[in-house]
Amino acid sequence: MALVLVVALVALFAVGCGGGGDKSGGDKAALEVIKIATVSPLSGAQAGMGEPIKLGAQMALEERVAEFEALGFKLELAPQDDQADPKVGVAVAQKMITDKDILAVVGHLNSGVAIPASEVYVKDNLCQVSPANTNPAVTDRRLPVVNRIVSRDDIQGPVGAEYAVKTLGAKAVFVIHDKTTYGQGIADEFKAQAEKLGAKVVGYEGITAGESDFSAVLNKAVAAKPDFIYFGGMYPEGSLLAKQAKEKGLKAYFMGPDGMYDPKVIEIAGEAAKGVFCTSVAGDVTLTEAGKAWAQKYQEKFGAPPGSFAAYGYDAMNVALEGIKKAIENNGGKKPSRQQVCEAVRAIQGFKGVATNVSFDDKGDNKDAKVFVYEFKELKFPAPIVMEIEAGQFLKK
Repeated sequence: MALVLVVALVALFAVGCGGGGDKSGGDKAALEVIKIATVSPLSGAQAGMGEPIKLGAQMALEERVAEFEALGFKLELAPQDDQADPKVGVAVAQKMITDKDILAVVGHLNSGVAIPASEVYVKDNLCQVSPANTNPAVTDRRLPVVNRIVSRDDIQGPVGAEYAVKTLGAKAVFVIHDKTTYGQGIADEFKAQAEKLGAKVVGYEGITAGESDFSAVLNKAVAAKPDFIYFGGMYPEGSLLAKQAKEKGLKAYFMGPDGMYDPKVIEIAGEAAKGVFCTSVAGDVTLTEAGKAWAQKYQEKFGAPPGSFAAYGYDAMNVALEGIKKAIENNGGKKPSRQQVCEAVRAIQGFKGVATNVSFDDKGDNKDAKVFVYEFKELKFPAPIVMEIEAGQFLKK
């Protein structure tokens, strides 16, 4: 009797430990981990653009957890804060390449951070899918690890100039930039195209990111009497420039690039935001029924509207996951190498996202990207689109 009791207890213990019955708990514990990192400013002045990138990517990953569990893998998000600082971005990149479970990176926001960070990624074949970087050098270096789903500054800058000269009639242009890779780069693209179209550049000045009093540069603008001011940089400085320009009585049109297309412009500039133009590589997803439904879902999940680049963070994550899924398939169902992921992502054609379709060329540029021009006609975000072009046809080979 005692022997029977012992045997029964051993059998019961085995069942309780996973020796029989539901194996789901044990199976999940045995799943191989695949991490996808997000890298964007999550603190500091530009967190208003960086945080939504992370949240959009997080939303995409969470929607596909069950899909990857069925393949035998546990998806994990690895969010990183680059603080919009190149040195921090490089340090984060160096840390990430040592974590072999990280198979892809969604990021960055700033081209000046993405370019040096990508020089680290390429050392260990860590794939980058950028939701926001626009400087031509991001992809012109032809690194096999670097891809972006948005358009480029050598398209965005000229589009802004075309609108300024041909639609708004700009003749005397005053150009300001923030001395960064992104800001000065796009300002130079705008300047070159504006001059090509016959406008006269009556001023070209740099400011320092983080400044808040722009009296010196705006006094020069007042003296130059421009009918158009272009600022290459981000919304913290651009919004203040637009506000202080109005306070000085400047009647000129004011335009910035995608780094200024953010709801914070209204918060910082107030009434002076009215009439501000922005070019952007980011479209308004709420203009389609599917995009409107996605934006509502984002609002309900995170308690805030998605802003400019959340949907691109979402699409970039899905592009990365599509590449990883294909690499798993190509590897016979086993966890792929980073190089296999890079090759699968670069080969993506005809991906349909909520913000953009994606087909990569041999440099990692998206042939399906677009450029938009917005005008803050009212103190509302998103602002209405006043011009839209297909960017892919202008990509340089």
